[in-house]
Parts: sequence; structure tokens; C-alpha cells
Amino acid sequence: MKRVAFVIQRYGLEVMGGSELHCRLVAERLAQRGYECTIFTTTARDYITWKNEYESGESILNQVVIKRYPVEKERNIDEFNKFSDWIFHHHHSKNDEEQWMEQQGPYSPDLIEALRENQADYDCFVFFTYLYFNTYWGLKAVTRPKALVPTAHDEPALYLEMMKEVFAAPQAFIFNTQAEKRMLTRLFNLEGKYQDVVGVGVDIAQTIPDQDALRTRYGLVRPYLLYAGRIEPGKGCQELMDYFQEYSRRRPGVDLVLIGKKLMDIPPHHQIKYLGFVSPEDKTALMKYALVTIHPSHFESLCMAALESLSLGTPILVQEQTEPLKDHCRLGQAGLYYSNQAEFFETLDLLLADERLRERLGLNGRAYVEKNYSWEIILEKYRRVFEYLGGVSQPVE
Repeated sequence: MKRVAFVIQRYGLEVMGGSELHCRLVAERLAQRGYECTIFTTTARDYITWKNEYESGESILNQVVIKRYPVEKERNIDEFNKFSDWIFHHHHSKNDEEQWMEQQGPYSPDLIEALRENQADYDCFVFFTYLYFNTYWGLKAVTRPKALVPTAHDEPALYLEMMKEVFAAPQAFIFNTQAEKRMLTRLFNLEGKYQDVVGVGVDIAQTIPDQDALRTRYGLVRPYLLYAGRIEPGKGCQELMDYFQEYSRRRPGVDLVLIGKKLMDIPPHHQIKYLGFVSPEDKTALMKYALVTIHPSHFESLCMAALESLSLGTPILVQEQTEPLKDHCRLGQAGLYYSNQAEFFETLDLLLADERLRERLGLNGRAYVEKNYSWEIILEKYRRVFEYLGGVSQPVE
């Protein structure tokens, strides 16, 4: 099973979303191992509007072939959110759900047709993310052996009736965490299908930029907490900044540093510092030298930023409601979790006051990543998935 096709809603160096980056890292690593990897995706770069920004057609990036197809309808996010609110809370038909999926997007019939027409050129297909148009209709179009990397968390869309079709179609499931597997096997009948908890590999940095130079470059005078990722309410960032502003009145000696794409207003507060996008080297250094990295999202299936932090020996503080993040803390003994403002204050006080605790959690976290998220382990698990799919009976042509 050497000819592997991946299906993902967006793809490219500029696309840093969790599932999209996850897909790219896996495809590139497999290509380095001799697999012939092809990406079926759209020309969209922005997941809010699905605006066509890449050129359609075929290209190659890091030994991976990319086939991009245009999006026919941009998304009006306000109208989509209104329709989502209605469909999640009212009785509706299958046609309503298919309309919701069309609005969800990215709406690219050409992509679906290309999957249907060209599938014989590939040994198997790997679909990333259960949520989008390309997965729902792509799984229907492809009759070759196929696996799904759901990247799912507990959200209203997961309970739509059409999702039973999504989770019935693949022969194999590649979960990010045990928490995700527990949730999905509770909601869907996956009996008789190949299942494994895989996730994504993490490169452990061997060299880190100098701390003094880093602090000078970004004007970091005080010790700091770090958030890395999309800065938006949906990632828990509004809650984080509200909590931190109140916390800073009690503990003025520590800053909150934010890096990543800004999709919301950041309050003008002298202890909240937004650095924008930084180089991968500086991101690594900022994680390494942070007292703690904070992961406030209520919805995650893995959280690569948390794993990157742990690989550097920096403990994590996470939202308790998010089971995969809570599992990283508990299974790795690598961080603490909170469910409300009072617990945020208490856990942060404990972490900041006890350097030995931070060091122990950091050492545990590094060992946890080495044991579960090295690329050797991840790629071997993908090999087993492909081996299984190789034995799946093929439809008669």
C-alpha cells in the first residue's frame, strides 16, 4: 500500500490549522519513507470564507503531490452560524443537513468528482477531519479502502444524523487520543473496523535560541505564561484573557504572551503581550522559556501546541472540560487543569510558586512525548493501518 491519497479541506505551508498541519506533517514524513503521497484539497487558504487563494491544478511540496480544486461558493460565516444555531436546536430533515454541509464547505464539487474518477490510481485514501463537505461527500465517492482521522471533539455537529454515514463509511479509524476514541465509540458503532490511537509525531528540538537574545528581541522583561495558536473566542482565548486580567491584579509580576493569528480584539493591558507570528525557532524558544503554556480551548482532539510544549520540558495548564488535554496531564503527569476562574487562580499560583513542581512536570512531559509521539512510533502505526487496508476487499470494477 504505497500509493496513498489524503483528503483535506486546506493544505499548504501557510495553513497552520491543527488538522491541516497534522495532515501535512504525516504526508511529508511518509513521503520521506518512500510512500507516494498525494493530497486532494481545495484552493482555499482561509477556513472562515473558503476564498480561493491558491492556484488550482497540480504542484509538489516537500515530495508530496498536491491536487487543488476550486471552491464554488465562499462562506458567509454569519449566515452559516445562524443556520447552524437553527439546525442544532430544531427538528429538521436530511435535506436540511445536506444544505448545512454545503454551507459548511468548502463547497468543491470538482474535488469530489476528481476523487471518484481518479481513485483507481491509489491504493488507499486517508480523510482528515470528519466535519467538512470534502469528507462527507468524498467518503461516498471513494470505494477504495479508506481511513478517517476524525480529529473530533464533543460538539453539536457530531450529533447530526448525517454523521452516522460519515462514521459508517471508513474501514479504519486513526484517533488522536484515547479520549477521542472513547467518545466516538460511545456515539457510533465502530465494531469490526480497524481502530488505533495514533496522533502526530513531535520533533524534539536539539538547539534552542539564547534566552537573553529572545527576551531582548521581543521586549520580555518579566517571567511569562504563553499561549500559542489561533487567537479567537472559539479557542477559549476570551476566557483566558478575562481570567488573566483578574489574576494580574493579584500577581503583577508575570505576563501573558500570545503568538499566532489574531482573530479577535486583544484588551489593552500592559501585562498581555501579542507578538504576532514568530519564526519556528522563536516559537520553540518562547515555549521553552515560558513558566507554563496555557491551552484554554474547550474543544480539542489532540492539541499539537501542548505536545510541543511538553517535548521542551515546559508544563501545561489546560481546560478540564477538554478530555484529550486533561488526558495529557493525567497520563503524562505533565500539567494541571482548571474548570473555572477560581481553579485557574489556584493552579497557576501552585505552578508559579513551586519551581521543583514545574521541573518535575516538565521532565514527565518530555518522557510522555518521547514514549507516545515520536515519529518512529507514529509512522509504524500508519504502516499497520495501510497493511490492514491492503487486505480490505475491493469492489468489482
